[in-house]
Formats: sequence, C-alpha cells, structure tokens
Amino acid sequence: MISKSKVKYIHSLKMKKYRDENQTFVAEGNKLVNDMLKVFQCQLLIAKPAWMATQGDIRAEELFVDEDECIRKVSFLNNPQDVLAVFRFPTWSINNVHPSDSLILALDGIQDPGNLGTIIRLADWFGIEHIICSIDTADVFNPKTVQATMGALSHVSVYYTDLYSYLKAEGQKSVPVFGTFLNGENMYTRQLSTNGIIVMGNEGNGIRPEIESQIDERLYIPNFPSERKTSESLNVAIATAVICAEFRRRQTNSFQ
Repeated sequence: MISKSKVKYIHSLKMKKYRDENQTFVAEGNKLVNDMLKVFQCQLLIAKPAWMATQGDIRAEELFVDEDECIRKVSFLNNPQDVLAVFRFPTWSINNVHPSDSLILALDGIQDPGNLGTIIRLADWFGIEHIICSIDTADVFNPKTVQATMGALSHVSVYYTDLYSYLKAEGQKSVPVFGTFLNGENMYTRQLSTNGIIVMGNEGNGIRPEIESQIDERLYIPNFPSERKTSESLNVAIATAVICAEFRRRQTNSFQ
C-alpha cells in the first residue's frame, strides 16, 4: 500500500515548482511508461498486477503493485490506466545540438502543453531530435505535455534558453533560420535546406519581432485554392506538421 506522503508527493508534481524542486515528473499509461523506462531513470512505479505480469525486470527505485485503488489515488487522468511512473529529469545538454548539420525546431512562446507535446511527437516522426524553446514556452514535463508526446520524449531532447541570443549566435555561424509568417513567401516555391532551424511562434501572436529579426527565410503555408476564404491561420502543431513534412519531402527527393 502506498503511503499518504507518497500520494501527496506525486500530486505535487502537477506543479512546475515541485517538478523543478524534485527534478522529477509523472508519466501514465502502458505504452508511454514502457517507452520511458528504456531511457529515463525511474524513481517510483505503481502498476496493476496484470501489467506487471507482462513485464520483465523493472528498473525502478521503488515499486508498488496494487489493483485499481492505488493508481486512482495518484492518477492525473480521468480514466487511469494500468501503470503510473515518476521519472527523474534527463541530463540533456544544449551543447549536443548542431543545426549546422541537422534540422532542429525552435519554439517561441508556445503556451499550450498539448501543442508542445504534439510538436515533440511530430519532431520524433520526422527525425528531428532536438527542440530549442524560449524560456516562456510551456514546460516539457507538464503532465499534459508528457501525455501528448505519446513516448516521443524517449527520442527527442528539449532545451530552454534565451532564444534570441541562441538564434543570433547560430546565425553568425551561417546556419539558416526559417520562420513561418502569414505574410511570408510560399514555402512550396522556396529553396529549403537539409539543416538549420525552423522557428514556430506563439499560438495567438506568432513569432515575436525580436526573434523575427534573426530569421533569414520567411515562409508561408498557402491555403488552397488561394482565392478561397479560410480560417485566419493553422493551429501551431498542425503548421509544424505541414512544414516539417515539406522539408523532409525535399530531402527525400534530393536523395533519389
């Protein structure tokens, strides 16, 4: 039986303050936890006997096996699954990011945890292993973000930094920096590279002027047909999917 203090500790990890203080975060669900166990250090794991019966050796500092009641006490979900785990923060280093020879994403003030999680999942799908975030972007270890990644955090590293300074420094190394704008140029007619930084902006306000000043190529995702009235803009996660798909399509074609 899990103690009241452990329940209180897990509940506290809903808040960024306590996640940062403890350097831990929560993941829930059979597939998500399975993926995380391969990469992250597990501090605590709570699982139903049926889930445990399908597993091999579980590397967790503390392990609790119980039926529904235990997981219901600690779960952040309306419909708890078979397993919940608390993982320690990874030791990601921004020094491992090299946009001069790979494609990376940069996020300027993304506020919705679900959007951030979906973007991380998209990055994984399109082979983008690093995401640079402005300091005010949603927390990657927010439970809603972690759920939305569907395990992609096992393959994608996320960093928080002064985005303006980062882009300026990379621009001085002649790294191409792309950004999406409603008044940009049709991305299907522009030359796209196999390396560099793709900047995606805030859900409501787009890319900030200071960040815009560091962007070399202003891209626009055209609607179809061009004369038809449509919604004002795309959701940022959907826009990220469209633009990453086009970058990778060009790269695939260049290898044929």
